[in-house]
Amino acid sequence: MSKTTLGRLVLVVVVLGVAGGLVLFYLSGPNRLSQETVAALPEGDAARGERVFWAAGCTSCHARPGAEGDAILELAGGLELKTPFGTFVAPNISSDQQDGIGGWSAGDFANAMLRGVAPDGSHYYPAFPYASYARMRPADIADLYAFMRTLPAVPGAAPGHVLGFPFTIRRGLGLWKRLYLDPEPVIALGPDADDKTRAGRYLVEGPGHCGECHTPRAFTGGSKTNEWLAGAAAAEGDGIVPNITAGEGGLSWSAGDIAYYLESGFTPDFDTVGGAMVAVQKNMARLPAEDREAIAAYLKAVPPRPNGYPARD
Repeated sequence: MSKTTLGRLVLVVVVLGVAGGLVLFYLSGPNRLSQETVAALPEGDAARGERVFWAAGCTSCHARPGAEGDAILELAGGLELKTPFGTFVAPNISSDQQDGIGGWSAGDFANAMLRGVAPDGSHYYPAFPYASYARMRPADIADLYAFMRTLPAVPGAAPGHVLGFPFTIRRGLGLWKRLYLDPEPVIALGPDADDKTRAGRYLVEGPGHCGECHTPRAFTGGSKTNEWLAGAAAAEGDGIVPNITAGEGGLSWSAGDIAYYLESGFTPDFDTVGGAMVAVQKNMARLPAEDREAIAAYLKAVPPRPNGYPARD
C-alpha cells in the first residue's frame, strides 16, 4: 500500500470517527420540553398537588433517613441507594434556594420530572424514577410544584453519588433515555375498560412508579416492560420484590384485599407490610379511598406473568 493510499485511508477513518462522535453527541443531548409546553403549564394548585405528592412517594427517598411525623416533609435527602451501578444519594429537594429546588421555575421542575433533565441541562440518573414520571400529566406536575413550594426550606446539600467509570459520564444517559423514556402507557386497556381502571393505570404507571421496583430490569438498567410488574431481584441486597400480577407465584388477592392492604398495611392472611414497602404503604394510606380502589382495579387488569426473578432455594 502506498503512502498516499494509507494517508487517505487514515483520513477516512478519522472523518468517520469524528462524524460518529458528533452523531452520538447529538443523540445523547438533553431533550427538554418545548417552550410551548412550558408556557402552557397551568398555575398549579397546592391542595391538589398534595394528593400527587403522596401518590408519587417523594418522602420515601427524599426525607431524611429515619424521619418520622412532620419531619418527613423536610426533604433534605441523604438516603443511599446501593445498586450494581454504584451508590446513588437522594438529593435535597426542599424549597431551600441554595441547596434545594427553591430557585427552580415551574419549567425547571417539569423538565426534571418529565424528561430527567436538570436546570443546567445535565441528565439525572434514573435512580430518580423519571422514566415513570414521564407518563404524568403536565397539570399534575404543575400542582405538585405548587405544593412543593409550601414545604419547609432545609439548608444543607446531600452528599454526591458514589459511582465508578463509565457511570460517571452523564451524557451517555441521553442514549439510555432514547431506549427507555416513553410517555405512553405500558399496558393497553381495551375500549371496555372503566374509568376506575384507567385512573389506576395512570397512578401505578405514572406517579406511583410501581414498575420501578416490581418489574425486572435488563443489564442496561431499563425496565423489561414485557414482564411488567412480574417481580424482580431487589436493587439492594439479595432480596426480591414480589410479582404483583395474577400470574403463577404472583398476587392472588381480590381488589378489595389490595385496596385494604394499601390503606392499612395488613395482608389478607393477617401479615403486615415490611421492608421498603412500609414507606410506600404509608404514602398510599394518605390518598383518597377512590385512588387505592383504582390502583387495585388496574392491578387486577394487568396481564398475568410468571415471576420475573430467578428461583430461590
